[in-house]
Amino acid sequence: MLGRRPGFWAGTIILATGLARLAFLFGGQLDLVMDEAQYWDWTRRLQLSYYSKPPLIAYIIALWTGILGNTEIGVRAGAFMGAAATQALLYLGVAKLFGRPRVALWVLVIASTTPLFLASGLLMTTDNPLLVCWLGALLCLLAASQGQGGAWPWLGLAICMALGLLAKYMMLAFAGVALLHGLILQRAGLLPKGFWPRLAAALTAGTVVGLAPVFAWNIENGFAAFKHVGNLAGVSGNRAEAFLRPRKLPEYVGSQIGLLSPWWLAATLAGSWAALRQVWGKRHLPLGLSQIQAALLVAGFWPMFAFFLAWSLHTKIEGNWPAMCYASGLISAGFFWHWFWREGRGALHRARKVWLALAGLVFMLLHLQGTIPLPHDYDPALRLKGWSDLGNKLAELRQASFVDPTRVFFFSSAYDTTAALAFYAPGQPFTYCVNLGRRMNQYDLWPGPHDKLGWDAVFVERKPNRPVPDLLLGMFDSVEPVYYRTRHKGRPAQEFTFLVCRGFNGHWPQGPTGDY
Repeated sequence: MLGRRPGFWAGTIILATGLARLAFLFGGQLDLVMDEAQYWDWTRRLQLSYYSKPPLIAYIIALWTGILGNTEIGVRAGAFMGAAATQALLYLGVAKLFGRPRVALWVLVIASTTPLFLASGLLMTTDNPLLVCWLGALLCLLAASQGQGGAWPWLGLAICMALGLLAKYMMLAFAGVALLHGLILQRAGLLPKGFWPRLAAALTAGTVVGLAPVFAWNIENGFAAFKHVGNLAGVSGNRAEAFLRPRKLPEYVGSQIGLLSPWWLAATLAGSWAALRQVWGKRHLPLGLSQIQAALLVAGFWPMFAFFLAWSLHTKIEGNWPAMCYASGLISAGFFWHWFWREGRGALHRARKVWLALAGLVFMLLHLQGTIPLPHDYDPALRLKGWSDLGNKLAELRQASFVDPTRVFFFSSAYDTTAALAFYAPGQPFTYCVNLGRRMNQYDLWPGPHDKLGWDAVFVERKPNRPVPDLLLGMFDSVEPVYYRTRHKGRPAQEFTFLVCRGFNGHWPQGPTGDY
């Protein structure tokens, strides 16, 4: 039935999932994730770039908070719009450029029930705008390779490249995808005339425009962002010390299973393997891909997937780092699932409706997780809850514990807690991140509380019953600990240590003592 009117059902899915995201957005099920709070805090100091990320996310959040106010809804509105754009691109791209509307419907179903992409549509992270740009670039490259649209796909590719680089440095990897795609087409004798010079022009223009503000910011800030990225990648800093650390591999593999779900990861691997065999000229499943389309899906998935799998033997890989390879991977999964649904055999095929039901269950659980009464010790989202209550407690503490509540500032030793304090502390004040031996972060590049000599303060740490750091004792006349467990919708949430600090003497540690 669904296959008879795929466009109608695609619109229905996009509308229904959009309404579910809106319900989540307005339901207050989850306080801001600390990275969301950090990106929001950037909007109060708009710059050409930032320590850990390029600037696009700050400008997107600034746009929506300018309309909807400095609220959780304002911060996350961009995620809602980005998710809708991703769904539309997936369906229209596969329906029009691949010429397979029914497969496009399956791709939409798969993407809409995959935890990784669901989270991207609920939380305002850098992966949200990056995915829109990556997918747009992928489809522009396919259109150009198939000789559709004249010069417009190349212009679109340049724009997507520029915006993607303003969203996240991972967009640089798309140049490798495009290069491999072209080499596969050249080997097969399918390369369009003028492909290489046009590709070079589009990628170069997009890269120059996208990285220009990032380079300008880094020149002014000692190339701090590039040093930070090198440390995270394991090519510099402490992570580069030992090359082989196999203990990280199981953690990485587990994260990919969790982020895609076992059934959709299996479909992704099966579809991508079939596309790879088609490119090799080997016997493969009849998925109905042209050679150009198969080449694009292979280039978009396998190199990045294999690289991060191998690199996890060297350093810790965050689960979302290879996320962009699944833009191609889930399209392959849709082609595989379309074939499997009709022509598969065996017990797995007989259970195909079970897998679909489980995918629907995952969708419901993620959108309703705030209403499920899990014991707090078993709640995977516990560390994200309690910030609103924390803000109320800080307001109470400020009034009850200090002689002059107007002369109190808030600070922490972790960038994420500092950012959450900026959003949830009473009045959304500027907050500060003291260096007690951590690596550098964005707050080290902004002024400390040097103008608050004689003020009182509250230090906040996301750990219960912590002893008072010696360094803080030398910064204030007195320091008194307070321990507090927050609540979220009436249930226990995170535990915090507050240090009630009186009489700031002006001493503030300068510069990071750790690495980048």
